[in-house]
Amino acid sequence: MLAVLAALCGAGPGGRAAALTLAVVLPERNVSYPWAWPRVGPAVRLAAAAVNGRADLLAGHTLRWVFGSSEDRHGVCSEMAAPLAAVDLRLAHHPAAFVGPGCVYTAAPVARFTSHWRLPLVTAGAEAHGFDDKREEFGLTTRAGPSHRKLGELGVQLHRRFNWTRRALLVYWDEKLDDRPYFFAAEGLYVQLPTLRNLTVMDVVFRDKGNYSFIIQEIKQKGRIVYVCCAPDTLRELMLQAWREGLTRGDYAFFYIDIFGASLQGNHFPEPQRPWKRGDRDDAGARQAFEAVTIITYKEPENPEYRPFLARLKEEALTHFNYTMKDGLMNFIAAAFHDGVMLYAQAVNETLERGGSITNASAITRQMWNRTFYGVTGFLKIDENGDRESDYSLWDMDPVRGDFQIVANYNGTTKKIHMVPGRDIHWPGNRVPSDVPPCGFDNSDPQCRKASLSTLEVLSLVVSLILLAITIISFFIYRKLQLEKELAAELWRIRWEDVQMSSLEKHLRSAGSKLTLSLRGSNYGSLMTAEGQFQVYAKTAYYKGNLVAVKHLNRKRIELTRKVLFELKHMRDVQNEHLTRFIGACTDPPNICILTEYCPRGSLQDILENESITLDWMFRYSLTNDIVKGMQFLHNGVIVSHGNLKSSNCVVDSRFVLKITDYGLESFRAAPDGEDSHALFAKKLWTAPELLRMEAPPARGTQKGDVYSFGIILQEIALRNGVFYVEGMDLSPKEIIERVKSGERPSFRPSASVGCQLEELGQLMQHCWAEDVLERPDFNQIKVQLRKFNRESSSNILDNLLSRMEQYANNLEELVEERTQAYLEEKRKAEALLYQILPHSVAEQLKRGETVQAEAFDSVTIYFSDIVGFTALSAESTPMQVVTLLNDLYTCFDAIIDNFDVYKVETIGDAYMVVSGLPVRNGKLHAREVARMALALLDAVRSFKIRHRPQQQLKLRIGIHTGPVCAGVVGLKMPRYCLFGDTVNTASRMESNGEALKIHISAVTKAVLEEFGCFELELRGDVEMKGKGKVRTYWLLGERGSSTRG
Repeated sequence: MLAVLAALCGAGPGGRAAALTLAVVLPERNVSYPWAWPRVGPAVRLAAAAVNGRADLLAGHTLRWVFGSSEDRHGVCSEMAAPLAAVDLRLAHHPAAFVGPGCVYTAAPVARFTSHWRLPLVTAGAEAHGFDDKREEFGLTTRAGPSHRKLGELGVQLHRRFNWTRRALLVYWDEKLDDRPYFFAAEGLYVQLPTLRNLTVMDVVFRDKGNYSFIIQEIKQKGRIVYVCCAPDTLRELMLQAWREGLTRGDYAFFYIDIFGASLQGNHFPEPQRPWKRGDRDDAGARQAFEAVTIITYKEPENPEYRPFLARLKEEALTHFNYTMKDGLMNFIAAAFHDGVMLYAQAVNETLERGGSITNASAITRQMWNRTFYGVTGFLKIDENGDRESDYSLWDMDPVRGDFQIVANYNGTTKKIHMVPGRDIHWPGNRVPSDVPPCGFDNSDPQCRKASLSTLEVLSLVVSLILLAITIISFFIYRKLQLEKELAAELWRIRWEDVQMSSLEKHLRSAGSKLTLSLRGSNYGSLMTAEGQFQVYAKTAYYKGNLVAVKHLNRKRIELTRKVLFELKHMRDVQNEHLTRFIGACTDPPNICILTEYCPRGSLQDILENESITLDWMFRYSLTNDIVKGMQFLHNGVIVSHGNLKSSNCVVDSRFVLKITDYGLESFRAAPDGEDSHALFAKKLWTAPELLRMEAPPARGTQKGDVYSFGIILQEIALRNGVFYVEGMDLSPKEIIERVKSGERPSFRPSASVGCQLEELGQLMQHCWAEDVLERPDFNQIKVQLRKFNRESSSNILDNLLSRMEQYANNLEELVEERTQAYLEEKRKAEALLYQILPHSVAEQLKRGETVQAEAFDSVTIYFSDIVGFTALSAESTPMQVVTLLNDLYTCFDAIIDNFDVYKVETIGDAYMVVSGLPVRNGKLHAREVARMALALLDAVRSFKIRHRPQQQLKLRIGIHTGPVCAGVVGLKMPRYCLFGDTVNTASRMESNGEALKIHISAVTKAVLEEFGCFELELRGDVEMKGKGKVRTYWLLGERGSSTRG
């Protein structure tokens, strides 16, 4: 039988004669247990000393303790040795309470004995779920340390926080030896996690010396959120296998249950360490694998008393137990035992103060439950089941340094997870993993099962794909054959015999005629002929009855290679309004030539150098935009670039639309041979400097080179001083080319000043001819900038101008049509104005040329109103203020009366006259319409603000009368639709005899309104009216069911 060790603590102050004995049952020598006697004994000694040293605790009693070992001869917790030791202590010392045991299998029988003996049991161990049931055998057990049920509650909060509501997996090591710590830790999670509705918890056990491949396969099939309970080395091997099989890239989350931080132990706890590091060849893979791991440990207390207590604990252990304690979370268990003893002493003290007895175990136990207590571990909360609320820390790896650090803490009392400021859990893949795959495990999701295909469906899909592939291949083969057919057909080829040379050039030379833009005869300019200097025109010919331009090539022969054939095809495919249409080519020596669309207005260079042609800026912008649109099309198409853009290659057609010519067909171009030196250099004035420096520049040029050429043309258009005009200098083309080619700094360029025009236009030129090709904009950007420059002259106006010029020169019928449209537009405006002056029906009669006959109306209702005190207000205001007031008021009135079937007759000064019932009769509804309109106007006047007198209320006086009138149009100049009859006078009298902000109506109007039964009327009485005598009148107060009241 185990020897029973007993030690008596020193007696306290005098008067404490009665001994209160605690029986301590713990492992005696095996310090691998957190509750081993060398670890916990110093805490019990310190607690007993603290109780005996306080006069307010257990007055008249001395706290002492006796010890019994729960180990067997192998140093392992024994479920046989522990209860025997407890029985011996019970018989020998009659203790008042038991402290310990810590191991699960030793605590269970001892707790059953203490329950039978009716003695309280306080422990900081026994974490297993089995001790949660306090209804019978464990009803006197109080756990002052952490329990695995609380670990499960942490798991519940984790799942709620990250919305893991369907599946969790537990992987744990269990050899069914000793105290099975990994099994019981997993059990806490297994019991608590299902409290989340619809959450399924599955478990996998390590077997056969690790069987890591099997475990990984089980994880793949059963869970994405994995809780692992095992030794640190086992975890490392498992994570290495997970890394090899691709489970650590973000789809899985691994939580390692390491409650005492064994994997994080360094020289000084809590020094963040690297649980993945072993100094072997697997360290690199392990580091990557551990990015998917979050470690869960107990939270080390942070209260100020904890660290000093640990120092005294170490000193006590070394002095009295010859044991050197190291830093670590295991020391938290010793501190919890200390707090358990202090809690018991406090409970006994409170029970005695209430008249209870030390032997009343139930009362003392209930005094320890469902309370808070401040001990060396800080505030501890014992719940209503006698278990301490446990706090935990979550550790995550810094992906940069590879160290684990605390990123969150769980407060067991508040049941909340608090993130450490500035830190967060690093999820591989930068997203929180889902607890279930998109299609479920084993494609169990019904939606995914629907997506799975049967064999027949798969076969049909394969056949469909094959047919689709055959169709696509056939389409491309057909396109290829069509292309080859088109190339072989040589649709571009023109026989020289079909070309008839034109005498147009000779006639133009003899006449010397010019087309000049003049601003005479039209607001938009007109085309006139004038005598001018001799002009060189393009060679022309007739092909199939159409006049075309002919460009002869200085080539002996053209070899029709496949490349040349494609170039000719591409030229035939070009269709753009701002590019001359390619007609075809003749390759019969010696008449090798190209035929293109003929533009009779000549080139842009001809127009710019002809001083007799007047070009305003709107027209210049039009020409510039045409160039940009053409070049934009070229650069975005298969031709890619022009290579020879200059003002002489920009021609103008009969509609004055500028078109670009001499593009494409790079194989047809040849280097100039035997040309005059001056002419050669003159042709190069538009060439970019980087191309000038090349010995053999590309025939098609470059896109940036085209932008440079456009900049030179833009300067020609802006200044009209010739190509490459440099202010104050007269250089030959050769000198200009040499200076541009030399690359001098600053770069030699034409003058960019555009006089009074936009400064941005000069900046655009400079950007286009910049030395660095990267600084030059493309034509898309140039188009946007030009649109900003010419925003005030929209393209519609410009198109209209060009269209009018063309109509005047070529088609008078189109001019008549345009003017007819203008006439119809003016007619529409005149009709709209007429409808504002006269009623629509009357206006229609006048339009038809009919005489508007005066018409009698049996019953209409007339409205009159004016402003009370308007004369005085006018005298105190400026004329402009009076006009503004009346305009604001009657604009408001006009908007309101549009909602009613009324016609505004006129306004004279401050008087406003409206009638209903004519010219279109509406039965008796006229009285109701005018009454409702008057109520609406009166309501609007109450909120109307006078601009120059916002505080003054405008007082409107309204009069309404119903009766017969005669209506007709009076006068020829400024005709008006006028009303005649006594009804008009009476309505005016009703207004003049009314009162401010009231609606004065006659008896006749009152009688009509009463037929509707929805208006509130009030008798005013008999009123003396000029020319009428006494007349009975009424006030219109409002309409029932409406918020509007008079």
